[in-house]
Amino acid sequence: MPIITDSATLADFCTRVSTSAFVTVDTEFMRENTFWPQVCVVQVAGEEDAEVIDALAEGIDLTPLYDLMANPSVLKVFHAARQDLEIFYNAMKRLPAPLFDTQVAAMVCGFGDSAGYETLVRQLAGRRIDKSSRFTDWSHRPLTEKQIDYALADVTHLRTVYRKLAAMLEKSGRHAWLEEEMSVLTQIKTYSQPSEDAWRRIKGRPTNRRALAVLQKVAGWRDREAKRRDIPRQRVLRDEALLEIAHHSPKNVEDLARTRGLGRRLAEGSAGAELLSAVAEALAVPDSELPLIERSEGLPRGIGPVSDLLKVLLKMKSEQHQVASKLIANSDDIERIAAYGEKADVAALSGWRRTVFGADALQLRAGKLAMVASGQSLELVEFD
Repeated sequence: MPIITDSATLADFCTRVSTSAFVTVDTEFMRENTFWPQVCVVQVAGEEDAEVIDALAEGIDLTPLYDLMANPSVLKVFHAARQDLEIFYNAMKRLPAPLFDTQVAAMVCGFGDSAGYETLVRQLAGRRIDKSSRFTDWSHRPLTEKQIDYALADVTHLRTVYRKLAAMLEKSGRHAWLEEEMSVLTQIKTYSQPSEDAWRRIKGRPTNRRALAVLQKVAGWRDREAKRRDIPRQRVLRDEALLEIAHHSPKNVEDLARTRGLGRRLAEGSAGAELLSAVAEALAVPDSELPLIERSEGLPRGIGPVSDLLKVLLKMKSEQHQVASKLIANSDDIERIAAYGEKADVAALSGWRRTVFGADALQLRAGKLAMVASGQSLELVEFD
């Protein structure tokens, strides 16, 4: 089965599908040995055409593909788009637009939390996908016919899934709900990775402000180094080593070489010098400018029964409106509403979520609503 391996064929295909109202898109990539995802294959389907693009083909110019992704007249349909969008953002320095994510749409349409692609294809397209090629090495050439078939299936069945979900959204009038949920995916900051914030990825962070300042500096150095060398962060230096450096603040090569998992060779080299410079920079920060320790806010005791009651209401509302409960509210939202009521700063108390759940949750908490069993279902009863 042929795939696109040259620039001219790619340009011709992208020109043809640019007249479609939408294209379905997926990528196959590798990331085990690199910082940035290495895109190996891109599969795209218009309303009629569908092709697999060999992104690793020698000399291929992917500009026509990126132009298609940026074309405002063509809707780009993905499933679970975040990693695919990161790939395009790194290549284009902008996001494909406009966007439609079938996983998010499926949650809005009541297909449960984080609906899987295979499930949607089975339920909406009446087809089954052979998943055996999912974890193959997509960087190896030549691609097998089985791999190409798998890649094409990811976008050809997605056309049907998209059309069915779009029709359901049109019938339910929930386009605004989808747009609200898509807002995170369409923000540049979701995909930009400033090295200054790399410390936030590390678990078990120090509770001492000076040590936290050191961690911020050395984690930032590691992130920049990983990007420069295009290798995973942990291949530069493991989290445990960064935490040890943060706690002990080594001031010379001898101190640094004692760091577990770092070694004398690294400590004596240019990387060691840069780490010591980062530590020194953190130690020079005035006390008044040290980072604050982010402490989780403790919730009041005794809110468990109220939280449990609100969870029952959430399940009731989820089934009633046929929308995934996870999309309406999470456990943290529930606990905060139970603890603080209207003062809770949670998404469940704004927008469409408040209409569907939040308003009644506040009334139930205030004792102005009750839930009563009616046969096999629950009903809300309002008190004066």
